[in-house]
Amino acid sequence: MRKSVGETIGCDLGDKTCAICIVDASGRIKERTSVATTRKAMAEFFARQAAHVVIEVGAHSRWVSQILNEAGHRVTVANPRRVQLISANDNKTDRHDAELLARLGRADVELLAPVEHRSPEAQKDLAVAKARDMLVATRTSLINHVRGTIKSVGERLPTCTSESFARKTWEKVPPSLRPALEPIYQSLSRIDEQIRECDRTIDRIARRYPDVEVVSQVHGVGTLTGLVFILTIDDKSRIERSRTAGAFLGLRPRKDQSGDGDPQLRITKAGDPFLRRLLVNSANHILGPFGRDSDLRRWGLELARRGGKNAKKRAKVAVARKLAVLMHRLWVTGEVYEPIGYRDSGKARNAAAA
Repeated sequence: MRKSVGETIGCDLGDKTCAICIVDASGRIKERTSVATTRKAMAEFFARQAAHVVIEVGAHSRWVSQILNEAGHRVTVANPRRVQLISANDNKTDRHDAELLARLGRADVELLAPVEHRSPEAQKDLAVAKARDMLVATRTSLINHVRGTIKSVGERLPTCTSESFARKTWEKVPPSLRPALEPIYQSLSRIDEQIRECDRTIDRIARRYPDVEVVSQVHGVGTLTGLVFILTIDDKSRIERSRTAGAFLGLRPRKDQSGDGDPQLRITKAGDPFLRRLLVNSANHILGPFGRDSDLRRWGLELARRGGKNAKKRAKVAVARKLAVLMHRLWVTGEVYEPIGYRDSGKARNAAAA
């Protein structure tokens, strides 16, 4: 159990400097200062009596919270998106934010919607998947550039996959444009190799996480999506009920209910955007022409058939939300997934108990 601490320190993390506000046990501001956002400066400043330190989640919050924990402080990492006093403040300055963090931390940490950082090992492995994602995005941008350049001279390249684009289209490039586009094609070939290498690395990483195979039982969920799901959530007990997994990942519709008014709003997008995009891609496959028959596919297609504006898009997001719930349920229970009648089938529970 942590010892009680008298001081509460609000630390607004900037890219170069951090605004500090120290509030004593009686609520009076004891000190205001700033500290360079470096490991050495932070370690030196916080080599002091244990206190409750409140910081915002961000690019620097992971390593800063590690330094603070090692120094013996109680650390709360706040989610500013959930704290209107911070995110929607009309007097938003680093100095004022630091004081707000300190006072909210002193009052009730639950007001700060605390964030738990994933483990260093999970963060390292997740970096490989995100590097692959960046390579794929770069390849897409280069392919679009090539197609746009060739369209500008009245020509078109044949339709093909991104993986085969460089190999299949080079001969179709007009001779007049080859000097300009050859470096792009060389880059595309190199990126293709790097993506394949990332895929091999991801397969090796996935073998160290047996639960990846468990959550990837649903057709349409590949190793990449399963691994990112495991690494992003990191601890399955972080989500108390599987039915809230969609909300945890930002796939729940916003609510603005008041009296008789309950408008249909967009999703919150409060969770990890990379994982959310992978789940939507999986949902797109499940609902697409190559998706296998399942209760999830039937439900999504029925939702899309109801018509209305953007019905297919809404159905895709709804399937992604249900998919997140299903994957977390499989992760928690270790059940064998039955595509038809999963909820009613006793096979999964019997297999898990065997």
